[in-house]
Amino acid sequence: MMVAAFPSYDLSFLAWFGLVPLFLAFARIKPLYGVFLSFIFGVVFYTGLFYWMFDLPGYMVLHHAVLGLYLCPLLGLFAWLFCFSAKRRGLTAALVSAPFVWIVLEYVRSNLSFLALPWGLLAHSQYQNHIVMQLTALTGVYGLSFFIVLVNSALTMIVVALLQKAQIFKPDPENQFYKPANIVLAAVTGFMTVFVLVHGYLVLKRPIEGKHIRIAAIQANIEQSKKWDPKYAPTIMQIYSDLTREASADDPQLIVWPEAATPKSVYRDRNVFNTVKNLAVQTDTPILLGSTQLAKYKIAEPRQRAQFLNSAFLIRPDANRNLTLRYNKIRLLPFSEYLPYKETIPWSYLHIPGADNYLPGKKYTVFDQPGYRFGVTICWENIFPDHVRKFVGNGAQFLINITNEAWFGETAAPDQFLSMNVFRAVENRRFLLRCANTGISCLIDPRGRIIKKLEDKSGKDIFVRGNLIGSVIPVTEKTFYSRYGDWPVWLSIIYFLCFLVFAIIAKKRNIA
Repeated sequence: MMVAAFPSYDLSFLAWFGLVPLFLAFARIKPLYGVFLSFIFGVVFYTGLFYWMFDLPGYMVLHHAVLGLYLCPLLGLFAWLFCFSAKRRGLTAALVSAPFVWIVLEYVRSNLSFLALPWGLLAHSQYQNHIVMQLTALTGVYGLSFFIVLVNSALTMIVVALLQKAQIFKPDPENQFYKPANIVLAAVTGFMTVFVLVHGYLVLKRPIEGKHIRIAAIQANIEQSKKWDPKYAPTIMQIYSDLTREASADDPQLIVWPEAATPKSVYRDRNVFNTVKNLAVQTDTPILLGSTQLAKYKIAEPRQRAQFLNSAFLIRPDANRNLTLRYNKIRLLPFSEYLPYKETIPWSYLHIPGADNYLPGKKYTVFDQPGYRFGVTICWENIFPDHVRKFVGNGAQFLINITNEAWFGETAAPDQFLSMNVFRAVENRRFLLRCANTGISCLIDPRGRIIKKLEDKSGKDIFVRGNLIGSVIPVTEKTFYSRYGDWPVWLSIIYFLCFLVFAIIAKKRNIA
């Protein structure tokens, strides 16, 4: 059920009760057995969610096993704490604590150095549920995950009470539905449900007003096998040039190309720069594009270990190479753009393919244009909530994500990427333009609604070529989340530590 709640199955309603069977399994067993069951849950869930990784160059079953050994223990820790709490403080206490513990572990998984992977968070399953997702402007994505687990806990409590009444579970005086603690859990869940629904409904009714800025996104659909082949370089530049001139007919104020669009570095190669500069002059429009020197995800002979930057450049009609505005990608993709701790960890034993030697950027650059300011994220940077929030903190009035997902193939990965982008728009109440080489290119409004998507006549949105024309409204107000970040996580950590102390000093209860 939990796999089916995520893209591209998109049965999001399953997330609201998909954890109930797991919680029921935890209700009457010892912690070590709970860990065992959580590993089974984790293997099924993460295999179903990340099946597309086998399309990545050089990715092996061994790598999938290592990924599972990293992700599943976090679920195992959740299970152990749940079962331990049930033994020491009762099932209701464990159910109440479950949302707090869950989002703390989601946060750890999302921010653990080079192992950070904020992918498949419970909240991401709700990217099409526009009313519910408005909560994230207050709490961030972890707050919505908290709410989902809370609903699952309340439903579990009701099911347990019914099973006890039917004598399927051994009657437990501490877990009868009418007990005060259970009534409080049900009441809090009900109150939060009403708040989330009413708040979301009122937000969606409010109009988004302001000056419109027309933007064009170019989706050139360049095959991964051709992107770095020198003989295709003239063809690639011609495709981008033709699509850019075509888009200019709609008088956009900004034209956007995707990540690593140019076959050579726009900064180092004078011919490439002049081509883009001439296009900016001819169309009288600034062009934002991604450009990088080395092929990414290329498994080949050893190359020189020169270091490069994966960057976004804003080339204006009046710009020269030295004055071109630039953002350097900060959150590099491990095992692709760099090898973490390569001097101390023997990655070769895990058959990790050679990674490029990129350096991370240091500054959250906001591009300042007459009448608007925007921030740019490159590739997977947009899946990190706090990373995107910093651009808004620096004054970005709308957001652009440039990416190249050609190497995913026709899998669920582009849809999953899109589902996470939606939350960055809602969390910060900013329009977000997504410009991808092969798709999905789209425009998302501050309410998380995908208001325009680049598709062909049949409705296909990946591996198609064209341009997307849309309008954004620069927004200056900051949301509660933009100002205060992941505050629900920090409150959950405090609650969790206090509860753990009480659980440890409490007497063990008999749950046989």
